[in-house]
Amino acid sequence: MVQELLTAAAAVGSAGVLYVAAAARVVRQYERGVVFRLGRLAGEVRGPGFTMIVPFVDRLHKVNLQIVTLPVPAQEGITRDNVTVRVDAVVYFKVVDAANALVRVEDYRFAVSQMAQTSLRSIIGKSDLDDLLSDREKLNQGLELMIDSPAVGWGVQIDRVEIKDVSLPDTMKRSMARQAEADRERRARVINADAELQASKVLAEAAREMSETPAALQLRLLQTVVAVAAEKNSTLVLPFPVELLRFLEKAQEHPVDHSAGHPVER
Repeated sequence: MVQELLTAAAAVGSAGVLYVAAAARVVRQYERGVVFRLGRLAGEVRGPGFTMIVPFVDRLHKVNLQIVTLPVPAQEGITRDNVTVRVDAVVYFKVVDAANALVRVEDYRFAVSQMAQTSLRSIIGKSDLDDLLSDREKLNQGLELMIDSPAVGWGVQIDRVEIKDVSLPDTMKRSMARQAEADRERRARVINADAELQASKVLAEAAREMSETPAALQLRLLQTVVAVAAEKNSTLVLPFPVELLRFLEKAQEHPVDHSAGHPVER
């Protein structure tokens, strides 16, 4: 009798151990457990830690709540100003409602990927080339809004969308390079012309000052000779100032008596 009781207890214990082993589940911190009982959603979403289900009746699906980095394949399209471009992007999203992510959509990752590709092509068609190259922050916000609107019903939240690269045809790259070069040349010419204008105003003012004092022109000539001589040239061409001839002419017309210090009358 005792032997039979011990055998029955051992059988019950073994059955209990097997039941616990079949029913026990562990949900990680970054996961949530969704239980389906005979195909229907049962109870609340299970939080992280140890949990139990009914073996052969319940099925536990674990949903990852971590942020997912989803690259969007490059999409080719024509911009609003008729330029063919290829644009790729990356989407950051996470599941905020584990039950809806399993019930409302078959595969939320694939759904977000397809929605991102469709939205990216739509953004390309609505934007100009300059916007794609310089105003990406605004395009990122518009792209995020387009993806997030349907994703809310799937239990998915779009965290961030970034346009990674914009590929242009080689002919367009050469055209943009020529345009940038022409613009830099235009600015260089404007700067040179402005410098010439400022220099001419300063030179005109200097000429007026020298016209009042003829000796200043002679001093400027000597400074020019010193500057040219510093170059160690073999030949030096020195202009002869007309003011010096006039000075010599006046000196001959009015010779000076060095003993008296007065001009001598002829």
